[in-house]
This record gives sequence, structure tokens and C-alpha cells, in this order.
Amino acid sequence: MLLAELFPYAHLIFNILTVLYALTVLAVIVVILGENRNPVKSMAWVLVLLLLPVLGLVIYLVFGRSLKGMGLISRSDLRELRRMSDISEGKGLADDLSVESQQIVSLVNKLVVPHMFVGNDIDVFTTGKDKLDSLMRDIEAATDYIHVQYFIIENDETGGPLLELLMRKAREGVQVRVLYDYVGSFYFKPKLLRQMRAAGIEVHPFLELTLMQFAFRLNWRNHRKIVVIDGKVGYVGGMNIANRYVVGDKKWSAWRDTHLRISGEAVAALQYSFAIDWNFTTRKLLTNPTMHYDTPPASNEYRIQMMSSGPTDRWKNISFVFFKAITLAKRQVYIQTPYFLPSESLLKALQSAALSGVDVRLMIPDRPDSLMLRLATGSYIKECLLSGIKIYLYEPTVMHAKVVIIDDDFVTTGSTNFDFRSFEHNFEFNALIYSKELNRKMKEIFDADLQQCTRVSMGKWKQRPLMQKALESIVRLISPIL
Repeated sequence: MLLAELFPYAHLIFNILTVLYALTVLAVIVVILGENRNPVKSMAWVLVLLLLPVLGLVIYLVFGRSLKGMGLISRSDLRELRRMSDISEGKGLADDLSVESQQIVSLVNKLVVPHMFVGNDIDVFTTGKDKLDSLMRDIEAATDYIHVQYFIIENDETGGPLLELLMRKAREGVQVRVLYDYVGSFYFKPKLLRQMRAAGIEVHPFLELTLMQFAFRLNWRNHRKIVVIDGKVGYVGGMNIANRYVVGDKKWSAWRDTHLRISGEAVAALQYSFAIDWNFTTRKLLTNPTMHYDTPPASNEYRIQMMSSGPTDRWKNISFVFFKAITLAKRQVYIQTPYFLPSESLLKALQSAALSGVDVRLMIPDRPDSLMLRLATGSYIKECLLSGIKIYLYEPTVMHAKVVIIDDDFVTTGSTNFDFRSFEHNFEFNALIYSKELNRKMKEIFDADLQQCTRVSMGKWKQRPLMQKALESIVRLISPIL
């Protein structure tokens, strides 16, 4: 009564808002159904909208929208980048690979800009210190430009000296450009940004969150880790710039991760990916040339394709490649990942491979950095064990490597975790290497890591507490948005 006296039109306003909200929810439901998603996901979102008034709409705006088909860069800028980049289809360069690897090559050429790079050298790093020392040496030697892109850059004992070096190189006249993910590097302080810009560094956050954009940007993160130096040397892998990868933190010793240093033609693809993200963030088109190799390479040993993936792609690029590689496997599938939350199709692919006699091994951390993700991962272990998949828990510290090794001549590593977020929501980047030599080296690293693992047995797994089992089942329900 008091409300009606104070606001004589309150009832009318309430009715109007209710109708507007109902029309908004109805429009969202029409959009969801029109996207022809997985029926289970579509129904889940419809139920969220209907059963959770207002809150359901907020949850959908943050986690449920699809960006498929949206362009990060204009078509004219994309054409110009392709013209400037030393990227070609590389026809005939895969003819002597196994039939299975040739199929992966063909798939990648359909999903992204067709390319196959030869004449490359690769250094593999499994410790953050070795990778950081190498990166600092290459940056010190830079004469033209340095492009840096990381999900996390922290101004700690690890990141501080690197940032100081970048500022010094910028003062010396080297073009330094830095991209960082706004959420991943949330504690990047404004004072540090001002110092970097005053030194001449162009530095920008990817998908910066503001009050107006919060709901529309929070779920889409740039998880890539790419460095390009003078178009000659590139870095790609799973390590960010932070203490946890080099000296460890309060909970763990230095995290176990994998990163690559690549020199040769494949650096052009790293530059191409960085240029697209730079254009999206700054609306500026990079004109730095990549290296052009006028003479045929002496060796085709390290043949590389580069694969970007993100929520704007028509297909789930890296997920498709993983699925194809696993289903083609004849002997081995070795996987290292910090989080194991596979899609239904990838889970079935792994189970089918194991049931058909392929040696499928999955290495995950005994204690990951996230309790929620640990519980979600645990919900998949029983059905993996039942199919014959061998699961190993890495004990010394956090296993943060993202590696897939198939048979004798295929390896992929990069920023992609084996989980929903990497496959559907994050911007990721992986190197795909076709090489018996690198395959053998990565298997040796995998075998060395096995010596520090405990294999999960079905008998022991069944003995875990009932509360843990219940929590795993509950968390699994929301695993697609973790």
C-alpha cells in the first residue's frame, strides 16, 4: 500500500519490465535454438533461463553466448597480412609422411591458412629457468622487433627482469610490442604500464574488461603464449611469465611444463597469429616482414604446421585435430595435461583407441592448482580406467605441460589444455610437428616423467571417500564452463 502511494505507477512499470524481460528471454531462447548447438547444451541453457529469473539471463550473457563466425579482423586487413606473410600451402611437403599424418596435414589445411613449414630447428624446454634464460638471450640479441604475447605476465622475480630488459631494448630503438590477457594478468599495475609505455613499448590488454563490457568479455580469454624476435626466432608452449614456472611458489616447486624455441620458416606463422591479435586489439596492421628463405632448406626433419583456435572459429580447430589424431592412432597415444575435461567425442575417441589395443596413457597432476578442476577431472577417471586407459598422477609439483604424442611421427604442444575451456572458449595456439626425431625425444621426456608418477588403479580409485565422489559428480555438471 505504501509503495503504491509513493509510486502510483509502480505496478504498471513492474508489468512493463516483466513483459520486456519475458520478451528478452524468449529472444535469447530463439537465438540458442537457431544456433543448432548440441541439443543437451541447448536444453540446459533454456532451463537455466526459465528456472533462474534474471540470474539465468546474466549467467547466459557471461558464459552461454556463442562467438562462432565472428571475425577478429577485417577481410581487407586479413588479405594484406596473408600477402605480407611468408605462408604458403607447401604442396608435396607431406608426401613421404605416414598416411595418418598426411590426413592430419590435410585437415589442418582445411581449418586454417594452408601451410607446411620445413627447414626448422626446435629446442624443447621442460623447465621454466631454461626457457627464460634462452628467451632473455634472444631478446638481448634483437635488433629489429620483439613481439610478446602471454596469458599471464607478472612483475615478480621472474617477470621483473624480463620487463626491464624489454624496456631497455625499446630505449635502444628496437620495436617492442606486448599483448597480455586482461584477466590472466589482472594484477598488471597501471604504474608498470606507464613505465613500459614511457620506455617506448606498445603494450595492450586483450579483451579489457570494463563495467559495460564485463558480461560480454569475461568468458573469452586469450591463453596463447607466443614470442617472435626479428622474424627469425619464435617461442610457443605452455609457460607463462611468472615465478611458479621458474622457482615455484608457496605451495609447489617450479611447475613442470613444456615450451618450444623454433627457428626457421615456421616463425612466420607465429608472427601471423600475433599480427591478427594485435590488429584486433589495437586496430593497427603490423607491417613488419617475416623472414623469407630464398634457398631450399637442407633438411625436412622438422616439418611444422601451426594451429590457432578460438571461440570465433567456424570449427573447434584444435579439438578437431586432437580427435583426428587419436582416432588414427595405431600404437600409442600419450597425453600430458593439467586438466582433463574432455568433450564426449574426445572421451569416446580415447576409449575406443584403448579398447582396440592402442597404448593410451594420460598424465595429469596429482595436485592441480584448482580444486574445482581436480574434482571435475576425477569424475572421468573411472570410465577411462574401465576402457583400458592408463592414468598417471605426477607427484613432484603441478604438471602443467600440454602435449599429445601419437605413434612415431606426430607431436603437438602449445597452450591448449585437454578441457572444454581450451576447446571452446579460449584463444589457443599449438605447434603440430611431424618428425620421428622429435617424437622420440618427447617420448623420452614422457618416460622420464613417468618415473615420478603413481599409476591409478581401479581398486584404489574406488576407495576414495564418498563425499569426494559426490562432489566430483556435482562439479562435472558445470565442467563445460570451468
